[in-house]
Amino acid sequence: MTDTGPLFVSSGDLVSDRRYKAAVELAARGDSTAWFALGAIRDRLGDRDGAMAAFRAASHDDPEDYHGARLQLARLGTGAGTPAMTEPYVRRLFDQYAGRYDAALTEHLHYRGPALLLEAVTSALARQARPIRFESLLDLGCGTGLGGAVFRPFSVRLVGVDLSAALIARAEAKGDYDRLVVGNLAAFLSDEIAKAAQYDLVLAADVFVYVNDLAPVLADIARVLAPRGVVAFTVETHSGAGVRLLPTLRFAHGRPYLRDVISAAGLKLVTLEEAAIRTEKGVPVNGLVLIAGLRTNPKTWRRTRSGHDKPCGTIEFRLTLSKLTQ
Repeated sequence: MTDTGPLFVSSGDLVSDRRYKAAVELAARGDSTAWFALGAIRDRLGDRDGAMAAFRAASHDDPEDYHGARLQLARLGTGAGTPAMTEPYVRRLFDQYAGRYDAALTEHLHYRGPALLLEAVTSALARQARPIRFESLLDLGCGTGLGGAVFRPFSVRLVGVDLSAALIARAEAKGDYDRLVVGNLAAFLSDEIAKAAQYDLVLAADVFVYVNDLAPVLADIARVLAPRGVVAFTVETHSGAGVRLLPTLRFAHGRPYLRDVISAAGLKLVTLEEAAIRTEKGVPVNGLVLIAGLRTNPKTWRRTRSGHDKPCGTIEFRLTLSKLTQ
C-alpha cells in the first residue's frame, strides 16, 4: 500500500494508466480536484475502498463540495445518506452543461416535463371549468426556458429564476420571459415574500430532483401563491416513503413524503400522477407530476378515485392576481 492507495497495477490501457498516475501525483500534493478524479477512476476500476478514501480527501479539501465528493460518498454508502447539493456544485454542473442542455434533454433523454405539467394543469383547471390563463407565472429553476416556451402562450407575465447564469443567458436569448433572475430558489422566494409578490402558477419542472428536503421550498412557495394559485412540479420517485439519492446523483422522493411536506406547507394536493418524465440510458425514469393549491377550505374538495381532487357544489377555483409588487 502507498499513502494514496494500493500499489499501481496496469489496466492494460496506456492512456488510462497515465491518467491514473497523474491523478495520484496531484492528489499527493493536496489537490481536491485530483483527489476527486482519483476517486472517480478508482470507482470505475471497482476499487470501492480506494474510491471512498479519495472522495473523503477531496471532501476534506473542498468544503463547498464543488465537485460533489459528498454526493459520491453517499452513493457509495458512507457519510450522510441524502446530503444537500451545494450551490457551487449545482452551478458548475449546469454552467458547463449549458451549451448542450436543450439537445441533451429533448433529443437524448426524451425529456417531457413541461409538456406533462401543461397537460396536468390544463386537466385540473378543466375539472373546474376554468380556462388556462395566468396573470403571473413563476418558473423555478427555469434553465434555458423549456418550460417558459410551453407556458408562455397562457401567461401574461412570466418570471424565471435559475442558479446557473449560463442557462439564464440562453433563456434570455429566447425572449419568452418578462423577468429573469440568477440566484438560488430560497433567496429568490425570500425576496418575493418580502415584496408581497403573488403568482397564479408556480412551476418547478425537473428541479426538485436536485433538492433533498422539499419542506422549506414548498412552504415558501405557498407564501407567494395568489389566493387561488397553484404549484405544479415534477419529481423522480421510488417505492419507499422517504428521500433517496439515486446512482445518477439525483434525489427521488417517495409518495408518503410528498404528501406530508405538501400538507405541512399548508397546501392541498390536487393531482398526483405517475409519469415517465425522462429516460436514463433508454429506460424510462419513474416520476410523478403533482399539483397543489392553498388549503384555505379543505372541506370544499373531495377526492376522486383517479387521485385528483375536484370541487363540490359551486366552489370556483379562480386564478387571480393580487398584490403583485415586483
